[in-house]
Amino acid sequence: MSTISCIIIDDEELARTLLETYVEKVTYLNSIGSFQNPIEALSFIKENPVDLIFLDIQMPELKGTEFASIIATSKSKVIFTTAYSEYALKGFELNALDYLLKPITFNRFLSAVEKFPSQEVSVESSHLVIKSGYDLYKIVPDEVRYIESDSEYVNYHLETGKKIIANQSLSKLIKTLPTSFLRVHRSFIVNGNKVTGLKGRDLIIGDKRIPVSDSYYDTVKKSLFN
Repeated sequence: MSTISCIIIDDEELARTLLETYVEKVTYLNSIGSFQNPIEALSFIKENPVDLIFLDIQMPELKGTEFASIIATSKSKVIFTTAYSEYALKGFELNALDYLLKPITFNRFLSAVEKFPSQEVSVESSHLVIKSGYDLYKIVPDEVRYIESDSEYVNYHLETGKKIIANQSLSKLIKTLPTSFLRVHRSFIVNGNKVTGLKGRDLIIGDKRIPVSDSYYDTVKKSLFN
C-alpha cells in the first residue's frame, strides 16, 4: 500500500499518545501532525494535504462531527474515535471510514485503517512538513542536503546550515520522500541533487563526507554517477 499521510485530533493527551504509538507500528502510515485543538487542525489542513484523520468526537472547542462537516468537501478521510457509542450512527452518516470505540485495541485500529481506499493517497507534495516537538516546519525538499539518524530521532540538515530534529525513523521516512532522496547508510539519507562527488566510500555534499555502506554502494553509484 502507498504511504498514507495522517493526523490525530483529540483533546486528551493519553488518547493522542496511544494513537501515535499505533500509527508508528504501521509502516504505510505517516503521521504529519497531532492536535489537541481542532481549530489548529483546521488551519493545518488548509495548508497541507492530509489523507486520513483520526478524529475524536467529544471536544470542547469543536465537536468531531462538526469538524467532519466543515471538511466534507475535502479529500481527507475520517476515522472517528470516541468513548460514546451513541455517536456511531452520526459518524457513519458523515461517510466516516470507521468508528473506533475507546479503549481502542491495535487490531481494531488496524482493521479501520485497512478500509482506506489506496487509490486516494495524495500525490507527492511540493513541500515537506516536519514535526519537531510542538513545532511544524514546511520546507521545499531541495532545501534538505541530507538526513542523519540519531537514536530515536533524525536530523534534517538544510542548505542554510540549520538542523531540524524530528522523532522519525529513516526506514519509514525514505518511503515518503521524493525520488531524489536515497538511503546510503543505516544512518544516512541524502538528497541526490546535492551530491557533488564520491571519494572512496564517501559521498561529498559541500564540505561534508557521508559514508556509503557496502550494501548500498552499487545502487548509489549507479543512481548518482551513471
